[in-house]
Amino acid sequence: MSRTTDVVPKDRNQGKNQLRVGRLVKAHGLKGALKLELYTDNPAGRFVPGAEFTLQVPEASPWHGKDVKVREYRVMNGNPVVFFDDVDDREAAETLVKAILWIDQNDDEVEDDAWFDHQLVGLDVVRDDTVIGRVARVEHFPAQDLLIVNTSSGSATGHEVMVPFVSAIVPTVDVAGGRVIVTPPAGLFEELPDAAGTEPASDADASE
Repeated sequence: MSRTTDVVPKDRNQGKNQLRVGRLVKAHGLKGALKLELYTDNPAGRFVPGAEFTLQVPEASPWHGKDVKVREYRVMNGNPVVFFDDVDDREAAETLVKAILWIDQNDDEVEDDAWFDHQLVGLDVVRDDTVIGRVARVEHFPAQDLLIVNTSSGSATGHEVMVPFVSAIVPTVDVAGGRVIVTPPAGLFEELPDAAGTEPASDADASE
């Protein structure tokens, strides 16, 4: 599971911490079922009958500002599928496609590879044992989450780099140590001062 699925934002809804646990990918069948992309390592415990989720949908959606309640969760042909109360046919299910599901979570309730946004913001970003920036904020998108890293020392409005919050690029999150370790692909931080530069031309070259 990538780290993009486990980030926990703070104060998203009425001052509560919430955990993003899934995204509704597509309608399944004719009875209102929806296929799930899971963002939790405990789907059977999260998607129990009666569990309620806050929906993240566009403002234009008829579901904006509403919650859904689980009627049934099952695995069909290897795919997680969920049914909600009052979603009884495919047409209704289609209106929920791409919605992201959030659930209230206590600070002491922790999943593997899951952090609250406020735990990540302010951490030093370390590459090859060198601090190259600091986490300014976390941006949440359906496909993945991004750490927005400020790379300008001593400046709150310096250059920002968007770092995909996946284990291949952010292998270590050390909240107690105040840092995240990154192994970025070539070019992601190429605007940093320690990026490779070009050597000045020699006198011989300049004379040609």
